[in-house]
Amino acid sequence: MDTINDNRQSPDFAGQVNRMFDRVAGRYDALNSVMTAGLHHRWRQRAAERTELRPGDSALDVCCGTGDLALELAGRVAPGGHVVGCDFSEPMLDLAREKTAARGTEGLRFEWADALELPYDAERFDAVTVGFGVRNLADLDRGLREMARVLKPGGRLVILEITTPARPPLSTFFSLWFDRIVPLLGSFSAEPEAYSYLPESVRSFPSPRGLAEKMDAAGFERIRYTVLAGGIIAIHSGARPG
Repeated sequence: MDTINDNRQSPDFAGQVNRMFDRVAGRYDALNSVMTAGLHHRWRQRAAERTELRPGDSALDVCCGTGDLALELAGRVAPGGHVVGCDFSEPMLDLAREKTAARGTEGLRFEWADALELPYDAERFDAVTVGFGVRNLADLDRGLREMARVLKPGGRLVILEITTPARPPLSTFFSLWFDRIVPLLGSFSAEPEAYSYLPESVRSFPSPRGLAEKMDAAGFERIRYTVLAGGIIAIHSGARPG
């Protein structure tokens, strides 16, 4: 079993993260609900709203996991639009396909892809989203450039991610929850490394301002971000110049 240290320079970092998500796929939705007190669904709705998608549009959800954000997008592009959800974990994609079939959602498909080498033509999508996934990229700058490449001119990137509150009391609570309680929950689970990796990945991720600066460096414009849940969640958006 891998013990994941958040060393993105390691040649096997991406492989370790991939294998971890393969193993926890069946419990991923439950983990999200426990760690966010069930609020992750509302945050995904907020992120989907920021795409400004309309019926007939196209969207790509990168690091789609079990498909919740892609399903939100599909409702916004219907009728006539289409959504692609991509991820590097086949077990996650299998669960996303099951959800889609159970709901009878049309215009939505899921497929394997590497976020650092997206297998899509340039200027293909009206919007690209990532929900709780960019902090897992081995090379964030490269991933942002790939997302810019596949966006149509004027298309929007929306990123939903966990962040670290800057000031007490939320910073104190955040530290208690992620550094003490979450690993304690992990000690009773079959996949304790998933619980220990989460706080490590959040601590090493840029601040909301830092992520906005990286989006700017990747070529996005009209960048803005909203901090939610007392500073624990951030939603970033930006547009490809058009």
